[in-house]
Amino acid sequence: MDKKLIAICGDAVEELRKLPDKSINLIVTDPPYNLNKDYGTNQDNLEFDEYLEFSRQWLKEAHRVLSDNGSLYVFMGMRYISYIYSILEHEIGMYFNSWITWYYTQGTGKTKGFSPRHDDILLFTKHHTKFVFNLDDIRVPQKFYRSVNNMRGANPGNVWEFSHMHYCNKNRQKHPTQKPEALYERMILASSNKGDTILDPFVGSGTLLRVCQQTDRLGIGIDNNPEYIKMTNERLNSPFTGFDSIDERMKRVPNDLNDAQIRIEYIQNHIKWFLAYHPDAINEFVEEVKRKYCNKLIESGQYALVDQLSKGRS
Repeated sequence: MDKKLIAICGDAVEELRKLPDKSINLIVTDPPYNLNKDYGTNQDNLEFDEYLEFSRQWLKEAHRVLSDNGSLYVFMGMRYISYIYSILEHEIGMYFNSWITWYYTQGTGKTKGFSPRHDDILLFTKHHTKFVFNLDDIRVPQKFYRSVNNMRGANPGNVWEFSHMHYCNKNRQKHPTQKPEALYERMILASSNKGDTILDPFVGSGTLLRVCQQTDRLGIGIDNNPEYIKMTNERLNSPFTGFDSIDERMKRVPNDLNDAQIRIEYIQNHIKWFLAYHPDAINEFVEEVKRKYCNKLIESGQYALVDQLSKGRS
């Protein structure tokens, strides 16, 4: 395992207290939602006020260790999210930036009431204007090519659609709330730079450290379950073939790529821009290019060049 990736077994608050002030560039974490889930070493069932005090303690420590231009992304269930928001803004003094909705197509079924189909993620920053946000690194492909568009893509917005980590997914771990790697990919690329130190005080199955490993970041993960720390280390030592999930828009081929030179440059750039961490999606993208522009590729003599992209010979 890369020594720049550290998985610590211990209590989140206690381990956070050991970290120096302003030593972390970004925090991305999925803490317990207090929904009575079994996390092996503890049951997630604190009394209401106890849970808020627990949240208050770790959030204050998170704020202390965060750099002046750092950001915090925190997943949270609907019952407590307004309280977490209030703690961050009114008690700790962080600055609200975005309320992200992670939409998924399958979730818990209900017979009385509406079945949930989303989770929420709060983005707060330590400074109201001076914080890292790399929009170009997280853009999504445009629907149409227009010379006036930014062909690096569009802002992905605050509603993100990624599939749940279904039990049939080859990367599914024995963890009750494992999140898709592409969620963390977007947050980490947006709010940190290569070489930065990223922290997850509730690292669970190790998703954050796996994404840090592949995106050239330093990572610190904390969890009080030794089995999850073992799981994380095993995951970091496994071969990488691409992140286990993707925003389907990343494979989208813009319409109206009619100019031959623009078309070939865009296609090559698309793989670099949008599929750098998704090599297993390149073939699907190339096949869609050929389906959409087959005749034009043949006429311009570009068909063979495009075909090579999916074979790693570009």
